[in-house]
Amino acid sequence: MKKTLYSFLLLGFVLLSSCSSVKVLDSWKGENLATMSDKNILVIARTDNQQARIAIEEAMANDLRKAGLKATESYLKFNSMNPNKKVDPGTVQALIEKAGFKGIVMNVLKDYNESMVTEESGGYYAGGTRYYGGYPGYYGGFYGYYHNPYSYSTYGNYVPSTSNTRISKSYILETLIYNLDESEGKQLVSVVTTQIIDPGSVTKTAKDYSKLVFNSLKKKIKQEK
Repeated sequence: MKKTLYSFLLLGFVLLSSCSSVKVLDSWKGENLATMSDKNILVIARTDNQQARIAIEEAMANDLRKAGLKATESYLKFNSMNPNKKVDPGTVQALIEKAGFKGIVMNVLKDYNESMVTEESGGYYAGGTRYYGGYPGYYGGFYGYYHNPYSYSTYGNYVPSTSNTRISKSYILETLIYNLDESEGKQLVSVVTTQIIDPGSVTKTAKDYSKLVFNSLKKKIKQEK
């Protein structure tokens, strides 16, 4: 079963490109992470936004199921329950125990802020894209380019400088993994803190988020080997 979990963390998770709006800020795993391999896992996204809840829970549950682990989205099992609403602790425990869940993957929005961002472009001389119809144009041969008047500094097409100011939105999320078969003080087996900046598609962002979370755990395992 340990091999099953290790395979899960070593799935072909593709690292997101540098232009991605999702990145892992920090991650921690306990020595008992492998104990989650045979658990019946409930995936929870603690948010009032139902669309985001569904997208995150589905993305993470799907990644777990692809690895052969048993996982269920909380919105499917407990659709009437709002995970972001304060309720009696005994009520939640009774629901989870009755349903037979022994593992929890919970996602929590910890911080949100907005900031003004100014982006600038242009303000430089470009090559002869207008004069010669695009590349390679006069760039084609080194000697031809070297002696061409437009290869000298300050020659070429001037691209005017422009700027755009917009509001950037930043979200900090925590993913916590619990083994409910452990004693109260030993149930936490992993924590991953992630930042999402200016998310676009909820579904795509949720998938990228899930992949990065588990990829960070994969790195932790490799570092310890």
